[in-house]
Amino acid sequence: MQEEEMEIMKKKAALALGYAFPKTIPVMVGYVFLGMAYGILMRVNGYGVFWALAMSLFVYAGSLQYMGVTLLTAAVHPIYAFFMGLMINARHLFYGISMLGKYRDLKRFKPYLIFALTDETFSVLCNEKTPRAIDREWVYLWVSVLDQFYWVLGSVLGSLVGSVITFNTKGLDFALTALFVVIFTDQWKSHRDHRPAMVGVVSSVACVMMFGSQGFLIPAMALILAGLSLWYWKNGGLKKGEHREVEENG
Repeated sequence: MQEEEMEIMKKKAALALGYAFPKTIPVMVGYVFLGMAYGILMRVNGYGVFWALAMSLFVYAGSLQYMGVTLLTAAVHPIYAFFMGLMINARHLFYGISMLGKYRDLKRFKPYLIFALTDETFSVLCNEKTPRAIDREWVYLWVSVLDQFYWVLGSVLGSLVGSVITFNTKGLDFALTALFVVIFTDQWKSHRDHRPAMVGVVSSVACVMMFGSQGFLIPAMALILAGLSLWYWKNGGLKKGEHREVEENG
């Protein structure tokens, strides 16, 4: 009986993998190259392949990992680094809330799926309507696992390349800025309501003017978090049925 269950589970997993992989190809293209840039930055700042691997496995937060290079090399105080990381990844609160409906009934893999919910994984899964013949939980797992694999692969390759090739890496850390610009542009184009985006822009500009370019980040993220929370509260949170799973899994 157990052997039959194992065979059924393997078939479900294989079917879900074949369905999920094509959906992650755009993420693969971006993650491998951004991950390589991160791995190279880690290497040129004195952190080898095992550091890049460990960070990508256990931290797995692209923008925070890029920022982490600066935090590590500057020996930033742990408390400041904690709040910096909290503010940088505060956006996860909002799209995490919108995934409550999809993740609510999951019985397997839920802790890992929560951990692995990045911007790009969210963009793949938020509108995912899995056919009834395919196990939805396995699809979610494979999308998350594949996306992290691409990032880990890019990080390791970048670290290895950085160890054998000598070149001028000046400006390579601009990849972090480019990553934020791409995310912002994608969100702007995919949503009709631009008020949340404008909250971010106005808050950042105001804090740069008040605190300067060296000390604006944490106040800006706090102001953005407060502004978006107020906007979310005024709009009544999730609309009824907005978070409800639309597909049925037979």
